[in-house]
Amino acid sequence: MTETLDRPPVEPQSAGTRRKKPVDVRLLGLAGVLVLLLAIGFATNPDTFLSQDNISIMLRLSAAIGVVSVGMTFVIIAGGIDLSVGSIAALASVWMTTVATQSFGPVVMVLCALAVGLGAGMVNGLLISYGKVVPFIMTLAMMVTARGLAERISGRQTQVVTEPGFAEFFNSDLLGIPVQVWILALVFAAGWVVLNRTTFGRRTYAIGGNAEAARLSGINVKWHTALVYGISGLTCGIGAILVASRTNSGASTNGMLWELEAIAAVVIGGTLLSGGRGSLIGTLIGVLIFTVLNSIFTQNNLDTDIQNIAKGVIIVLAVLLQHTARTRKGKSPPSADPKKLSPDPATEPTGSKP
Repeated sequence: MTETLDRPPVEPQSAGTRRKKPVDVRLLGLAGVLVLLLAIGFATNPDTFLSQDNISIMLRLSAAIGVVSVGMTFVIIAGGIDLSVGSIAALASVWMTTVATQSFGPVVMVLCALAVGLGAGMVNGLLISYGKVVPFIMTLAMMVTARGLAERISGRQTQVVTEPGFAEFFNSDLLGIPVQVWILALVFAAGWVVLNRTTFGRRTYAIGGNAEAARLSGINVKWHTALVYGISGLTCGIGAILVASRTNSGASTNGMLWELEAIAAVVIGGTLLSGGRGSLIGTLIGVLIFTVLNSIFTQNNLDTDIQNIAKGVIIVLAVLLQHTARTRKGKSPPSADPKKLSPDPATEPTGSKP
């Protein structure tokens, strides 16, 4: 009897240990790619690439898209997609930099950007959940609508930030680190805690794994999905604040192709496009990989078309590696996954292999 009672605690531990190995290997592989790119950048430009100024520039440039990628990770883990993040960020940046908004001071500007982002994200989520509009179609419609509304408000003109306190704060340094980088770190930390240490995070993984099973287990799938898109919109508002402070302006052209960059960073980080599994740490490394890659191309004066080709190749390779890794580990066919995915988030919120 003693042996029987002793066995159950041991078996889950060994199973958990086996499950964690693929996640660690994947993240180590991503970290290795990042180190390799840093080495290439240093080899091609030893005097400037790893200088303090260039590192600061790279981190500042990664802040806005990094924050948006946090929201995109939530959406994709929940089994959705958001093509409107760049347009929502543009709309928020334009709305927060109008003369009327700036007249109330920097605090109101920040609140305006957050409200616009959250509102647009909730519109996406509510129409997807309760209106039963396909996420691809709904967010595509929002992408066009938000960009058009931004052009309408700004008159297709760049709106200069005249409030000195706004740019002064967000472009300053705290303990030698840019404030924008601190904001990126705080958003990632908050997102990690929500995904891995809260019921909301476990439910997000469960819905992405099998929405019907999640509904039968008592989860309000529709409202939760709406909130996930609301989080994505909120991160777009934060991204708008960062890009507006960095460029000292708001424009309808802000956030161009952000949706592609965010999705690419999330996929590179190991999050499944089918939902149910993902990691914010992987997303962060994915963002840094693309940022370092951009810096390498810029410092070597290479054309943007070559840069875009390289990004496309990296995305395809990442997806192929995911598929190859799952095949070698003997993963069950996709049709059998949903039944297995639903209980996993409760035990492994990091989204590792079921």
